[in-house]
Amino acid sequence: QVQLVESGGGLVQPGGSLRLSCAASGFTFSDYSMSWYRQAPGKEREFVAGINYSGRGTQYADSVKGRFAISRDDAKNTLYLQMNSLKVEDLAVYYCNTNPPRPDYWGQGTQVTVSS
Repeated sequence: QVQLVESGGGLVQPGGSLRLSCAASGFTFSDYSMSWYRQAPGKEREFVAGINYSGRGTQYADSVKGRFAISRDDAKNTLYLQMNSLKVEDLAVYYCNTNPPRPDYWGQGTQVTVSS
């Protein structure tokens, strides 16, 4: 059974940092390109950052480029998202999934709130 469990969210002030983690199980994690997605209140879920199966290629949404960094540890079956210089507009529920995303792989996500 596939499980993607996101963690690391929380409340942070503008300009602060958080590190999200995504623990994967039930599939061969190292074979897949993975991504982070987010859904803000009242908006569609959107792509945030992606990393290919080898870990050598990454891509970012323009809105987070230069502030967020995606990485993976295949030995731990874990995906990470380091988020720096957080802005109020980064407030959302953050999810991990394959890239492209598989509909049956969505987890519960982790809430990120940026507020002073």
